[in-house]
Amino acid sequence: MAKQPHLLIEEGDVHEIAIVPGDPGRVDRIADLCDDSELVAENREYRVVNASYEGVDLTICSTGIGCPSAAIAVEELSRVGVETFLRCGTCGALQADMEVGDMVVATGAAKEEGTSKRYESANYPAVPDYEALSALVDGAEANDEDVHVGPIVSDDAFYNESDKYVDDWNDANLLAIEMEAATVFSLARRKGLAAGAICTVDGNLVAGSQKGADSDGELPEKAKNNVERAIRITLNAVTAL
Repeated sequence: MAKQPHLLIEEGDVHEIAIVPGDPGRVDRIADLCDDSELVAENREYRVVNASYEGVDLTICSTGIGCPSAAIAVEELSRVGVETFLRCGTCGALQADMEVGDMVVATGAAKEEGTSKRYESANYPAVPDYEALSALVDGAEANDEDVHVGPIVSDDAFYNESDKYVDDWNDANLLAIEMEAATVFSLARRKGLAAGAICTVDGNLVAGSQKGADSDGELPEKAKNNVERAIRITLNAVTAL
């Protein structure tokens, strides 16, 4: 198969399990916690690294922000051999009792985005693979982490999440909002592949705290190194899968 046009990878370049964060910088953070790593390709928002963790080979690939770029990553990775996608990202909490630094494992994602709807009806569920979901929950327990497990929402419009939307999502008992999972889940399901997602809370829209907003510039104690904690949980899941 020809080299993929965006990720610049081809068959044989990647492993069967991929961790897919949004941020290219997070690729290196994940790689730093692995036993060894090697840069495979880099282009635009996509950074692809191969690594091994406790004897398991894996690929780490950033997806950029939002479902359109995430769809490109899933499409191209799947064409060259990836069979399991584990999203490791951040999210905004939608329930008042959730705190910055909490972990959320998604059991499904509402499609408040446009990309998945180009592939299928909005009526079709955007859900993770059961084994991937279970591995992430078990990975949290192995790290003695409490984790919220439930439905989330994927949205396209970061700066247009009005009170009306937030109140509706809160009333529906959706746990959190992020920008990629619905398409990652949908595409993986359509292709007969596996996907799961864990996100760490970096703000609470119900409480009025947006991403990065903090009065004294310091995260609460529970949230310190929260991204690294999510990464370690995801790596535990990789070894289980």
